[in-house]
Amino acid sequence: MTIQHKLSKASLEAVRQPIESASGMPNAAYTDFELFEFERDHVFAPTWAGLEFTSCLPQNSYAKPVDFMGLPLLLVRNTHGEIKVFHNVCSHRGRILVDEEGPVRNLIRCPYHSWSYDTDGALKSTPHIGGFGENTAPGFSCEGNGLKEVRSAQWMGIIFINLSGAGESFTDFIGPLNQRWEAFTGAGVMEKLHVASTYSNTELAITANWKFALENYCEAYHLPWVHPNLNSYSPLNQHENLEINEYMTGQVTLNYTLAEASGHTLPKFAAWPSDKHSYGEYVSLYPNLLLGMQVDHAFAVILQPHSPSTTLEKLQIAYVNEEATQQSMQACREAVMASWRLVFEEDAVAVEGMQRGRASPGFKGGVFSPVLDSPSHAFHKWVADNYAKALS
Repeated sequence: MTIQHKLSKASLEAVRQPIESASGMPNAAYTDFELFEFERDHVFAPTWAGLEFTSCLPQNSYAKPVDFMGLPLLLVRNTHGEIKVFHNVCSHRGRILVDEEGPVRNLIRCPYHSWSYDTDGALKSTPHIGGFGENTAPGFSCEGNGLKEVRSAQWMGIIFINLSGAGESFTDFIGPLNQRWEAFTGAGVMEKLHVASTYSNTELAITANWKFALENYCEAYHLPWVHPNLNSYSPLNQHENLEINEYMTGQVTLNYTLAEASGHTLPKFAAWPSDKHSYGEYVSLYPNLLLGMQVDHAFAVILQPHSPSTTLEKLQIAYVNEEATQQSMQACREAVMASWRLVFEEDAVAVEGMQRGRASPGFKGGVFSPVLDSPSHAFHKWVADNYAKALS
């Protein structure tokens, strides 16, 4: 069955209608494995997607294999501390090059025939290529046969990739959000956030399609029923929709509560307006990032899709300065992590219920609240636009 039969032109056009008459993406977009791979190649690949956090590479000369929607990729921090992303396959016979993360000792060596690469991906050693004891061969050059690099960039401690290599510059892609948030944090601060050794990282495996996690994060409509604790101090009527551009939507809160524990509060961004300490922004950055910014910390969730119905959510909380990462602030960091972990665990119940609901032929994509669902509708439309472009 072709993609067009699984996802008709009419169903995509229904998604792309004004919100008052639009439908959501049809069931197959959340359940079908062929469409999952189609999304990798035509929704994720043309733009910048979140892959991992820079903190996963703790030292120079370190390598970490990552599966990206079925593609084997390799993250490497080279000898100079620069981060590069490669296809995780040896140039010789295509064996997976690195199976487990860890420090690189001298060279990255393929376990199959021992071809070896430096941390910049250059091929450096081809033992016995010309016969026993002959490490060179007529007509063969190591140059041009190194690892195939994937276009990448870093921002807010996140490693982004552009699989197609043909997307806009990363500066242009992230510019609208970077400029918006630097008005709160100060110029250059987004590149200098601090990750602590405790209560900065956690992850949550959910049995749901990646799109459910993102569209759920776009809106606050569900707060009273899914997040009763959060709604008690940051209620629905203190939230507003946020639409920055066609691939950045979400919500703002007018009633963020600062973390306090053991008589301490976390350090605040020096440039944050004094009259907006209770203000926070929560942005879905398409295709797969959930971002949050408050006066005393920022966070990011990378949605790592593993199958049409399974997603790993990787959360990293970053703090204002070194003081925030010290032992004296650990109780505050623990409180922040506990509150966000609870929110995402509650969301998991909701989105896993939606995943199960997509087995019903009685559901045809649903409808939207024209007032409270506009950020989620914008995401559906963005996905449908990418499908339609690829199928035209």
